[in-house]
Amino acid sequence: MYDLTIIGGGVIGAAIAWQAARYQLSVCVLEKENDIACGTTKANSAIIHAGYDPMPGTLMARLNVRGCAMVEEMSEKLDFPYKKVGSLILAFNEENMEMVHTLYERGVANGVPGLQILTPEEVWEKEPNVTKECRGALYAPSAGIVMPWRMAQAMADCAALNGAEFRRNAEVTGVEKAEGGISLQLKNGETVLSRYVVNAAGVNAWDIHAMIAPPRYTMRPSRGEYYLLDKAVGDTVHSVIFQCPTELGKGVLVSPTADGNLIVGPNAELVSGAEDTGTTSAGLSLVRRMAQLSVPTVSFRDNIRNFAGVRANTDIDDFIIEEVDGMPGFIDCAGIKSPGLSSAPAIGEYVMELLQKTGLSLTEKENPVDTLPKKVHIRELSPQDRAAAIEKNPLYGRVICRCETITEGEIVDALHAPIPPVSIDGVKRRCGAGMGRCQGGFCGPRVHEIIARELGLSMLEIPKDRAGMFILTGETKTEG
Repeated sequence: MYDLTIIGGGVIGAAIAWQAARYQLSVCVLEKENDIACGTTKANSAIIHAGYDPMPGTLMARLNVRGCAMVEEMSEKLDFPYKKVGSLILAFNEENMEMVHTLYERGVANGVPGLQILTPEEVWEKEPNVTKECRGALYAPSAGIVMPWRMAQAMADCAALNGAEFRRNAEVTGVEKAEGGISLQLKNGETVLSRYVVNAAGVNAWDIHAMIAPPRYTMRPSRGEYYLLDKAVGDTVHSVIFQCPTELGKGVLVSPTADGNLIVGPNAELVSGAEDTGTTSAGLSLVRRMAQLSVPTVSFRDNIRNFAGVRANTDIDDFIIEEVDGMPGFIDCAGIKSPGLSSAPAIGEYVMELLQKTGLSLTEKENPVDTLPKKVHIRELSPQDRAAAIEKNPLYGRVICRCETITEGEIVDALHAPIPPVSIDGVKRRCGAGMGRCQGGFCGPRVHEIIARELGLSMLEIPKDRAGMFILTGETKTEG
């Protein structure tokens, strides 16, 4: 029997595991996919929001501001990309300017540092490519950009080094009370027993809760579609550019990414569930049209990929983090929509506080791992440091992904992480091989071979991404 089991291996589940594994607890994470960070965590705007949007007094407001304040130090200790670039909410008319003032006051009430209301001239001085229709903006210097999957992987790796067990391909299909705790039935026929359970299953959190009793909230999944543009146009803007939010969300943004690209999106469309991640011509057309209201010069001809993610929206305009009635020790962590990524590390803290209040004893380990070793990124090194790295390990001198200058040594490092990838896209998310303009068209086969060699697998066993997404199914030509 585990002390704590977390259902879901996205950024929220990883954050809870990261916090929990610092204590003298047996911790298990159950992820239904073949890798962590495979849901909304890998398909969102990648923004660390400052915290001016949530209503004062909500969990969302408290945890957003706290989470935003934590990420910079975390990125240093856990070695994931993060840049504090600030954000601007543009106003195009007097009604928008009223909203800017409202958000300023809300942000001050929430404790957001450094907020300013800028004139059009001050906006253009910061961002020359912003539309001349701008009438002013709210500037939040504490906002930032991050690689969300790398942030989740870093927290998960740290948790694993502290003893947390991550079980993949472990979909929960049943929840029952058991002697001394809770019994979780898995799709593969196994049973997991745990004293305490946290439901951090994202869009599927409602389904997990419904195995116990009807939830008090309704899930309203919302799909957002995006353009990812080439690094050649990554400096179109240097801050996160928002439009004034509406009841549908924070609107279409234009933003640099932590890896130097430009991201544009999302729209907001109600869908049936977490699997509805297809892109549509109508959705992408709307994103393009709305983005050009903010930044008319966005070069969509430099688009290298479109994608969509599904947000865990509910009919309650706040995070739902609470013990479930009738199931002692079972904590719901649901409705974690935007700013969920920004709030993730603080959600991890808050869940541990809540578990302690429900009876879980927390005793810190004497020397928990709180820092991960720095990874080698050949393209970021000086010529002298690059030569030294290659002399130490010649695999760092063999470039596999030419678009991103990712070497075989970096791919091998990724394959021997505490939680190693099992797919080509799993490698891509950990070290960037395949993230560039060709999207793995050239390096994909070589990455495929390296995975097989390092993990001792047949190439027929290695999927593109999720389980069953095989690239090779057999030989096409055989003798005789």
